[in-house]
Amino acid sequence: SNCIKTSKYNIVTFLPVNLFEQFQEVANTYFLFLLILQLIPQISSLSWFTTIVPLVLVLTITAVKDATDDYFRHKSDNQVNNRQSQVLIGGVLRQEQWMNVRVGDIIKLENNQFVAADLLLLCSSEPHGLCYIETAELDGETNMKVRQAIPVTSELGDTSKLARFDGEVICEPPNNKLDKFGGTLYWKENKYPLSNQNMLLRGCVLRNTEWCFGLVIFAGPDTKLMQNSGRTKFKRTSIDRLMNTLVLWVWGTWIPGSPGSGPVWALMASPCPQIFGFLVCMGVILAIGNAIWEHEVGVCFQIYLPWDEGVHSAFFSGFLSFWSYIIILNTVVPISLYVSVEVIRLGHSYFINWDKKMYCAKRRTPAEARTTTLNEELGQVEYIFSDKTGTLTQNIMVFSKCSVNGHSYGDVQDVLGHKAELGERPEPVDFSFNPLADPRFQFWDPSLLEAVKLGDPHVHEFFRLLSLCHTVMSEEKSEGELYYKAQSPDEGALVTAARNFGFVFRSRTPKTITVHELGRAITYQLLAILDFNNIRKRMSVIVRSPEGKIRLYCKGADTILLERLHPVNQDLTNVTTDHLNEYAGEGLRTLVLAYKDLEESYYEDWSERLHRAGSAPEAREDRLARLYDEVEHDMMLLGATAIEDKLQQGVPETIAILTLANIKIWVLTGDKQETAVNIGYSCKMLTDDMTEVFVVTGHTVLEVREELRKAREKMMDASRSMGNGFSYQEKLSSSKLTSVLEAIAGEYALVINGHSLAHALEADMEVEFLETACACKAVICCRVTPLQKAQVVELVKKYKKAVTLAIGDGANDVSMIKTAHIGVGISGQEGIQAVLASDYSFSQFKFLQRLLLVHGRWSYLRMCKFLCYFFYKNFAFTMVHFWFGFFCGFSAQTVYDQYFITLYNIVYTSLPVLAMGVFDQDVPEQRSMEYPKLYEPGQLNLLFNKREFFICIAQGIYTSVLMFFIPYGVFADATRDDGAQLADYQSFAVTVATSLVIVVSVQIGLDTGFWTAINHFFIWGSLAAYFAILFAMHSDGLFQMFPNQFRFVGNAQNTLAQPTVWLTIALTTVVCIMPVVAFRFLKLDLKPELSDTVRYTQLVRKKQKTQHRCMRRVGRVGSRRSGYAFSHQEGFGELIMSGKNMRLSSLALSSFAARPSAGWIETLRKKKGSDSSAAGSPSAAPDKTLKV
Repeated sequence: SNCIKTSKYNIVTFLPVNLFEQFQEVANTYFLFLLILQLIPQISSLSWFTTIVPLVLVLTITAVKDATDDYFRHKSDNQVNNRQSQVLIGGVLRQEQWMNVRVGDIIKLENNQFVAADLLLLCSSEPHGLCYIETAELDGETNMKVRQAIPVTSELGDTSKLARFDGEVICEPPNNKLDKFGGTLYWKENKYPLSNQNMLLRGCVLRNTEWCFGLVIFAGPDTKLMQNSGRTKFKRTSIDRLMNTLVLWVWGTWIPGSPGSGPVWALMASPCPQIFGFLVCMGVILAIGNAIWEHEVGVCFQIYLPWDEGVHSAFFSGFLSFWSYIIILNTVVPISLYVSVEVIRLGHSYFINWDKKMYCAKRRTPAEARTTTLNEELGQVEYIFSDKTGTLTQNIMVFSKCSVNGHSYGDVQDVLGHKAELGERPEPVDFSFNPLADPRFQFWDPSLLEAVKLGDPHVHEFFRLLSLCHTVMSEEKSEGELYYKAQSPDEGALVTAARNFGFVFRSRTPKTITVHELGRAITYQLLAILDFNNIRKRMSVIVRSPEGKIRLYCKGADTILLERLHPVNQDLTNVTTDHLNEYAGEGLRTLVLAYKDLEESYYEDWSERLHRAGSAPEAREDRLARLYDEVEHDMMLLGATAIEDKLQQGVPETIAILTLANIKIWVLTGDKQETAVNIGYSCKMLTDDMTEVFVVTGHTVLEVREELRKAREKMMDASRSMGNGFSYQEKLSSSKLTSVLEAIAGEYALVINGHSLAHALEADMEVEFLETACACKAVICCRVTPLQKAQVVELVKKYKKAVTLAIGDGANDVSMIKTAHIGVGISGQEGIQAVLASDYSFSQFKFLQRLLLVHGRWSYLRMCKFLCYFFYKNFAFTMVHFWFGFFCGFSAQTVYDQYFITLYNIVYTSLPVLAMGVFDQDVPEQRSMEYPKLYEPGQLNLLFNKREFFICIAQGIYTSVLMFFIPYGVFADATRDDGAQLADYQSFAVTVATSLVIVVSVQIGLDTGFWTAINHFFIWGSLAAYFAILFAMHSDGLFQMFPNQFRFVGNAQNTLAQPTVWLTIALTTVVCIMPVVAFRFLKLDLKPELSDTVRYTQLVRKKQKTQHRCMRRVGRVGSRRSGYAFSHQEGFGELIMSGKNMRLSSLALSSFAARPSAGWIETLRKKKGSDSSAAGSPSAAPDKTLKV
């Protein structure tokens, strides 16, 4: 089946799988155990429904939430599975859903369609069975790639022939290797080898090809795209894992060093040493007390207080008392805790969904929290792993600046000769003189166009080179409407720039290139294309002009071409180098342009040797490389180009602020090293002020190990970096790694290629790589596969124990999105696979700043405050039973009315703490963005940890002591107004309960940092509800209707009418609250936190605007880096020269293009005369950038 699935459940599996997941919550298993205990009448003093109803309620609410989340996953899956595809069935093309495509089907694809499955290309509309594809969803690269059908099938151009195709393919099993495929086609008693060049993989997009047919080889989960997508994991937050551990401790099992994650039975089976927990200890103490009391005292009252049936000894009575107290004291961790947590998380998710500041009006895309279980984890992120293409960049290349003959163009100056700011720039250059200009192209420096019009020979030669030295294909759909098919967006931008400045690439054949130079058609004879590759980092063409002059035009990396110039260019080279430094400092992608005139005799000899080398059976590539190197020497420098790879809006600012928040950002991209490094500089991850940028490019394990070792030696002395006796074979603890990193001075960056990363991720080297990478401020991994992205994320999770976030927009990012603690999908131009696999999604990278620093930080703060208060109020409530046990013969009787016990966590105290957990803030959102350091407490886990938990317990126990013993002391000698004794059990219970509700209400008032109308309503409304319900339940009416259930008749009226009771309640409240208030005042005065300082500053400077410090980059003197980046693919030159990608119409076009052009130029001018001025204006060109 070709059906894909990101959902977790179906109708049959939902109930068992969801219950299995829910009972991995320690609390759910704990309450199930309590329910079993309550079914035993000898030990239960509470009704069984008091546990089963809340438990079923919790399981149901969680199940409904999970079902809702999974419903939307099913809905998204259906959107993909129900896409239409044309399948050849019975010799006829029929529309079928993607999910119904099967292995062996022949399907037809049309231009701009996604490939539905992994296909063997059979034939296409292009010559020789060629087709062009875009693989952005697979490897993040936007430049087009070529695939070709094998010759024997390329002629199967119609459905009748395809219907008779009966070949058999035997190939490798499904795997995740995107760049490799091996197989054999058996057809007509012959066999034909198959390679990756014959394959169209699922997730690719067919471009610039009218149609093609393919045979389905792999479908659905067997496709390479899905093989690179990790399995959907059940993600839990670190707070969840800590809560599981704490619940185990409270219940009776404590496992030192365990995070408390995983199934309950895995924790129980842990070999770690175990000790009794809080609840068990309390139960044992009270059970021993019961056994002693029954043995010493209770035995004397057997006549009217006999033991229960089956109890024949004090020891057995103590044993039953233990389980009775376990049931009574279970409210230290009530089941309402988990209901409240889910409600709070749901509220936080809605805040993300409703945030208008994360809404993209252009795409009409809001932010979406696709899960409700990870919100507080957003406030603890330490590592961000980001894709590049489509996530940091827009996939748009713009011709920004250039240097020609020592003069730099592209900067606009004001009347004083200073560089104009963006808002001060004039109108863009008017290209209306050129009827073939692309109206979307914009350039701001008019002096370059003036140089063209004035006939500057260097500028003319500059643009002539750009119009000739490329592998772009042109297509004219209507007269004057040119469309370029560029194999890389860089080439498209350069050829389009030449087009607008009057040097229009018109057409090509295998042997000619036709260019219209300022309205005059000139056809050059194409003699050779010296193709680009990653080693040469340059490409050249050799052409013969109509005058018979032979000239070589070359463009490439500055580090390569500047060494190949004629010595006469030295002065010009120095000036151009300065311009290159300036462009590279601005993060622009640079190329150097040069030319060389060739003698006819030399070219004939060189061409003959080139032909022999190209036909050589052995060492063909080496021979060609030597000949290319020979001719590309002693060239004359023309200038340099600077292309801007347009970043997403706000990317540099977002990265800078996240870095200040102590978040480390790693870029994992399938793009080339040069391209990725340039983007690193553009988005300010890399700067010229860095001490050093290490580049790891080793091809073997030993080379990679040596490069990593040298990098570490440069960052620190060997004695400090390695420590005494440290072995890389042992697992590196977080603390040890931190101590290593603290010794490093300076800022470093690491750039590593995919083939080197494959060695670095091996078991015996992964820790070396991690230590080196973590010592660097920025890390960029290039040419990585989707699986390698996931492996890098998993490596950091494994050793650093830090919260990780992965963000991407393509299917090649799905694996790392699923692997990271938090996955964020960018809803962009590369499909919706990343969004489907993500936990959160939005349309622009800049929204990540708000997601983490505002929503994430607030969610973490609110959840921590909620948990601290929740445990405090329940320990204060529950421990009163413990103290009461010493005064009731350890008989497992409760202090409170049973209805108060039931309503305490449901009505009296639930809504105020929910309001705090949903709405609380420490500082406003603007301050959260202005002070990124406010984010660090979440990373350090400061607000809720074991220490904070024990402080909450201590405060709760302290409150329970005062809550019990102050009324007990008062009631010992107190009398009513009428002289009767006040000390009865029911009056004592009402006094303690009332004191408790008032104290915890005052306490939450102190804990609330941001008051809303809802907070006020819930706090004071809960107090009012307590008194209303108290008087109602103690009324005569309920007693008369249910005399066996409401036995406290008239007690509330009688007790609360006594001044002594109110004085007791007031004294208890003051004594409980005053130490807390005093401690907080002292802490605020002596050791304020950053949030306290920010709030104080806000109050003092309430009406002043915060001054923003402008960041300015200062370049270093005496050093330079290359700004070269060119996303070109090897092999296009050979393809063009062979003519395989040429249509017959293209060949015929050259003869038309070579004719005198004055007539049609004038025709076009008249035709476009009314539109020409508008074409050069901004209003006619809403897209200010050119996208190829």
